[in-house]
Parts: sequence; C-alpha cells; structure tokens
Amino acid sequence: MTDNAPVAPWYRQPWFWFLTIFPLASMMWGVTALVVSSSMDNSLVTDDYSKQGRGINMSIARDEQAAALELAGTLNITGRSATLALDTTAGAADYPYLVFNLYHPTLSGEDKTVQFSRVAPGEYRGQLLEDVSGRWYYDLQGPDNDWRVKGELRLPSSAPIHIEAQGDAQG
Repeated sequence: MTDNAPVAPWYRQPWFWFLTIFPLASMMWGVTALVVSSSMDNSLVTDDYSKQGRGINMSIARDEQAAALELAGTLNITGRSATLALDTTAGAADYPYLVFNLYHPTLSGEDKTVQFSRVAPGEYRGQLLEDVSGRWYYDLQGPDNDWRVKGELRLPSSAPIHIEAQGDAQG
C-alpha cells in the first residue's frame, strides 16, 4: 500500500453520511412538530377553571329541575327538519320555544344550535342549517334556562331519539 492513494472528497465519505443522517433527521422532525403544534388550534383547553367550576353547580341544579319535572320526549330528525314531542309531569310541555344545542365531542367550531318553535302543546318544530352526521352531545333547555336535558346521540337516525331527564344529574 502506498500513502499517496487519492482520498475522496468529504461528501463522498460513507461514514460522514452515516454519522450525520440521524441528527439531521431528528432536527427536521423537531422543526416540523414545532410548526404543526404552533399552527393548530387548542380549543379543548380553557384558561378560566374557577368560572367553569361555578357553572357546573348551576348546571347540576338545572339537571335536577328537569328531573323534577320528569321531562321526556321523542326527537325526529329527517334531513334538515327536526320535530320534538315533549311531556312533563303536568302533561304536554307548554313553552313558547325550546333551544336544542348539538355539541361536537372534539371540535367546538362544529357546534350547532336549533331553536324549536311550538306548533301545538307539547309539539315543537325546528330547522337545521346543514346536514349533520356522527356522534353528538345534545343539550335541550327551556326559554328561561331553568332546566336542561342532556345526552348523547348519533346522526343520522332513522328511528326516533328518546330524550329523558336523568335523576342522577352530573355536571
């Protein structure tokens, strides 16, 4: 062997690439993760926990009021049209209107509100602005916001959806 053998330039050395490819790849993934995480909306995080804690107590009282009234009914959603039949302990519900909120489990921007207007005692009709599908949490409340019936449903549904106030109210 001779000492005068030609040496390849640095970019043609296999050990250089073997030793630098992993640190370069980890830096690229780190920058990508930083860019993605800083550009995403974190709508599930709240800053005011004490205000929400006080609101939970008010919500429990509204749930207990709905249970005391023994509110129960059936909801039919066909396309964008919705009908609701609601009964109480005193008979058919007699409110001028009802507010029905649909909450998406993870995306707060997808939440929807439907206002039901009374057609007859205990019968209400509302209109959705767009088609909805998938899993939703619902919240039905009266015009004075003194009671609330909540639950979970899957849309679209060909069968009527049973809505009933629960006795063991949880926030």
